[in-house]
Amino acid sequence: MFELVFLGTSASAPSTHRGLPAQVIKHNDHRFLLDCGEGTQRQILKSGLGFRKLNRILITHGHLDHILGVGGLVSTYLRWEAMDKMEIYGGQSALDRIHDLLFKVVIRGVKTSFPIDLIPVSEGLIIEENDLTVHAFPVNHRGPDCFGYVFEEKGKRPFLAEKAEALNIPQGPWRRDLVNGVTTTLPDGRSIKADDVLGEFQPGTKLVIVGDTGETESLIPRCEGADALVIEGTYLQEEAEMAHEFAHLTAQEAATLAKKAGVSQLYLTHISRRYREKDVENEAMKTFPNTIIARDFDHYMIKK
Repeated sequence: MFELVFLGTSASAPSTHRGLPAQVIKHNDHRFLLDCGEGTQRQILKSGLGFRKLNRILITHGHLDHILGVGGLVSTYLRWEAMDKMEIYGGQSALDRIHDLLFKVVIRGVKTSFPIDLIPVSEGLIIEENDLTVHAFPVNHRGPDCFGYVFEEKGKRPFLAEKAEALNIPQGPWRRDLVNGVTTTLPDGRSIKADDVLGEFQPGTKLVIVGDTGETESLIPRCEGADALVIEGTYLQEEAEMAHEFAHLTAQEAATLAKKAGVSQLYLTHISRRYREKDVENEAMKTFPNTIIARDFDHYMIKK
């Protein structure tokens, strides 16, 4: 299960109700900040999330509305937060801009109290923990090195307590071994295989976050079977030509992607001030009913 918190949901510039792009993804003890538009640190405080353990930032691309908040956030961390290090992931062109913002402006000539690692992203696995993986994949937007991210729990075979009870397996290390797939020997001398008490393999929850993109066909296999997809819905179909000119999507196109990929839930963000929220919602829901127009500080649980 993932927790998804929207901190900023506006397109290009903030409005009175929407900040610039940023989301927090939580999974057990892991916390990730995805994109960091101007004003993100204030949004973090208003959301009640706080800064604790929020030291891994994933950037979708290097446009200013997605990265300008990094400078202020890092400055605050250096003054007030104790952490081992900060990791910022992104395409090389985005990291080049962030490098200049940080090391030529915000902390120019300053000795930092913790290391700041700028980690170039390429297609494939970028983060692996005991219980989840994060994969990056290329996205077609304006300019090079644009990426989306797949957050996925590692699948498992559920422990069937009723079978364990039927076999008189006591509580303790024997059950722990079986949960981990290891054959165990009980105190009475019986040997029990994991297959005797484990169910069929169940894939983990899958959350896909795309950010800005000008096309969807290449994204279908990336999004296939996702429990949730977060993607832009910047334009309405009546202005599809303008959307394509600036390499953005219409709400209808995002909904069509969700339908083709068999996504369970669609969250549209990067909402333009030029439209009423209800019109964006209506256009998307005609194609994909399970659509939510994200608002700042919305909080969702993503699960199977």
